[in-house]
Amino acid sequence: MSKTIGIIGCGWLGLPLAKVLIKEGYNVHGSTTSKYKLNELSKEGIKPYLLVLQTESIIGAMDEFIATIDILILNVPPKMRAENAPSFYKRMQLLQEKIPQKKQLQILFVSSISVYGNVQGIITEDTVPQPISSSGIELLASEKLFQNRFGDKISIVRFGGLIGDKRHPVKQLSGRTGLKNGNDPVNLIHLDDCIRVIQYLLQNNIWGHIINAVYPIHPPKNEYYDTQAKKRGLSPPIYDENQGDINGKIVISKYFPINNVVFKTDINE
Repeated sequence: MSKTIGIIGCGWLGLPLAKVLIKEGYNVHGSTTSKYKLNELSKEGIKPYLLVLQTESIIGAMDEFIATIDILILNVPPKMRAENAPSFYKRMQLLQEKIPQKKQLQILFVSSISVYGNVQGIITEDTVPQPISSSGIELLASEKLFQNRFGDKISIVRFGGLIGDKRHPVKQLSGRTGLKNGNDPVNLIHLDDCIRVIQYLLQNNIWGHIINAVYPIHPPKNEYYDTQAKKRGLSPPIYDENQGDINGKIVISKYFPINNVVFKTDINE
């Protein structure tokens, strides 16, 4: 019997992930916050649910969504930059209370390397996080919340900066001047590799772990974004010349060998 996977958050990552998992034979339940997207999910073979996570309540049939799934993928971006944005932690706190501690239910929590903040040097899963942004702080608190309740039934994947499918940070950086830390290495991962990482975790039953997922090549920001801007016909961002020695962090994982098993899409593509 095919396993059923529930994906909370069928957006930029969740929707293409759902399509891949359906091709692999999984039954997929998928949630969206937009009623206009329900038909799109249904057309892709996803059983659609309208779920809106709030700090005081969850709008939608959460109990029905969760009732028959074997694996839950939590793919909810914090979105803390907007003024008066609702607390991500409080939304996750309410969500985890709604998840029954079924013996067979396993959880994959999609997080970010932003939890490491400004820690310098080589970063592995053993590095103690020191988040500085509001989203990083609430992500880390939410990770711990789920870990404390679900233990070895949950794995957390911390993705690097997300690129691919018309998404790239160079678009926001284009034309800006006086940028700092130009010698710092980039820590990025392509959408296709995000999906491959999740496939790898599911196929190998990797639970009860925290996993960093970042492409293994880390060029300096000033060189990388200059090249990427020119490839797209954009004005390159300008970094201060007096940057000193290379600083920043390089995020790696002790779980993934650097080979073609997982990482296949170059961040320069």
